Amino acid sequence: MQDQRVLVTGGAGFIGSNLANSLAEDNEVLVVDDCYLGTPENLDDDVTFHDASVLDDDLPTEGVDVLFHLAALSSLTMHEESIDGLRRGARVNVEGFANAVEQARQDGCETVVYASTSSIYGDRYEPSPESMDVEARTGYEASKLARERYAEYFANAHDLNVAGMRFFSVYQGYGGSEGHKGEYANIISQFADDVASGESPVIYGDGTHARDFTHVDDVVRGLELAADHELTGIYNLGTGEAYTANEVVEMLKAELDSDVEPEHVENPIDDDMFVQGTMADPSKMREATGWEPEISFEEGVAEVCSQYE
Repeated sequence: MQDQRVLVTGGAGFIGSNLANSLAEDNEVLVVDDCYLGTPENLDDDVTFHDASVLDDDLPTEGVDVLFHLAALSSLTMHEESIDGLRRGARVNVEGFANAVEQARQDGCETVVYASTSSIYGDRYEPSPESMDVEARTGYEASKLARERYAEYFANAHDLNVAGMRFFSVYQGYGGSEGHKGEYANIISQFADDVASGESPVIYGDGTHARDFTHVDDVVRGLELAADHELTGIYNLGTGEAYTANEVVEMLKAELDSDVEPEHVENPIDDDMFVQGTMADPSKMREATGWEPEISFEEGVAEVCSQYE
């Protein structure tokens, strides 16, 4: 993308700030974030930051060519706050999405790319295609499925290009914008920090739960390609490979030349909240845009560990 006016909601968060900083090299980039989960310290100086909520009536959508809507409450945040979290999650994740897209549409924007979630696939140890049946097991997943339905409405009723991207376990490491997430960061980042500090990584259960770990640079590139190709529909952004928590720790130990042993504890997360396995089928995105993950897991682990040299 280049020479466009772009708005990124949730743009001070982990993925949002990586996207905003990348886009700012060739575009005019505006960011909206209420700093509930993000911080403007993640943003480069040439990004225009607005401390605002996606529920506001006067979002800076005038003249925007592309809206990237990443603003959302996380699954853990919604769960921990119980009924209040459920209500706030529905407002931010659903109403906030509809509000931002409608304001952008009324101001002439025709292309929207937004964040959905891969957690709606449930426990999967084989590739998950976008066409498979999905269901909501949590309030967070329900809010993301509702977002997908509103996106369908905007595409059908207003002929917008609206692409929903289902992310799979996005990581970068504490040396990047993921650092401010702390205990909510990807386990690669948390485990790497533990191993580098000589502390035992804490693994839930027997450590056989597996994730499709996708580097944030590949996710950012996928988001930009979705906008460039004016996609509509649902697309996976994942590698099609998965690694267990045990394998992650062993790879980090080898990379950091450490003999620290992990500590296995009883899983404190409810069974209905904890996904045992995820794996993307990225073929639809590949066929539509040519997107392929460029950073292998081995390269990604090495990059995360290099932050401790």
